[in-house]
Amino acid sequence: MDTNRRDILKMGGSAALSGLMLSGTAEAASGSFPVVVEPLTGKAGYRVANYLPRMGATSRLGLVANDGMVTDIPAEATRQKLTLSFDPTSLISLAGSGNQGLLDLAKLFKGRGQATQNVNQIILLSPIPKPQSNIYCVGWNYLDHFEEGLKNREDKSIKEYPKVPVIFTKGTQTMNGPFDKIPYDGGLSTMIDWEAELALVIGKKGKNISEENAMEYVFGYSAYNDTTARDVQQKRQSGQWFKGKSFDGHGPMGPWVVTAGGVDLKDVRVICRVNGVEKQNASYSQMYFKIPAIIAELSRGLTLLPGDIIATGTPSGVGYSRNPPEFLKPGDVMESEVTGIGIIRNTIA
Repeated sequence: MDTNRRDILKMGGSAALSGLMLSGTAEAASGSFPVVVEPLTGKAGYRVANYLPRMGATSRLGLVANDGMVTDIPAEATRQKLTLSFDPTSLISLAGSGNQGLLDLAKLFKGRGQATQNVNQIILLSPIPKPQSNIYCVGWNYLDHFEEGLKNREDKSIKEYPKVPVIFTKGTQTMNGPFDKIPYDGGLSTMIDWEAELALVIGKKGKNISEENAMEYVFGYSAYNDTTARDVQQKRQSGQWFKGKSFDGHGPMGPWVVTAGGVDLKDVRVICRVNGVEKQNASYSQMYFKIPAIIAELSRGLTLLPGDIIATGTPSGVGYSRNPPEFLKPGDVMESEVTGIGIIRNTIA
């Protein structure tokens, strides 16, 4: 591990409170990078992971405690003889279960037994491996990122910052796990770029949602990376975003979802590192359009459903705007962190 990465891991209170633990995924097992279980910044919330307790098992949801111990939700519900209000194998189902689902989590967590696993013994999956619709994304949501792209933008007519959030989508097949490899095919693109983001998961069906009520529709938050093929986006597709952002596996998410009550947005920072070197770092307060504005604009005439994913935009520091430009190549490790939520780590392969 290089000095830069080691120093980063020492920052903050998460290491002291929670310890550093290796993921049970194939990537972490072979790469020996520790996973940080960050302390929650909100007053009340839960880390909900989608995972395999062992290779060959079926996936289920688990509650991840500060010490990195994971409680198997369906097994614990059976032990406590608790009838759940949601399918314990589906985060979409949990997100749609409302307050009753959160109450169920509280009962499970409070009464949990000793039959837990350390996070280094499990295989962490994407919280929502099969999204029910395209991932909604926000473009240019940090002023510095808008400005850094001006010189490279194919459409030179766009010079003024938009008055409403710019929305695009990524295909469902882009979803990838928090520690899974990201496919690289040099015959399709040699300009793969990083875009770390805060993602949110919708928890309630809604349409034409007001900004004042928008936060009531948020179930929780996760780390995300809107990995992008810049040559496809800028040249082959003439600046149109969908295809260059929709390669298979180019949307890792995780390592879990933290329910809304566990996150204080004013403390959130979005950070990206490549091979241990920091490339992006910005706070939620630097977002131009905050989450209420994003939800309000997206839901105008469009129904949002529980389990829908919204990626809220990336800060400045992306590769194609650097001088000279930098792009991901096979063997690189892309690390996306949302403070107070977690870190995902993906090798380009």
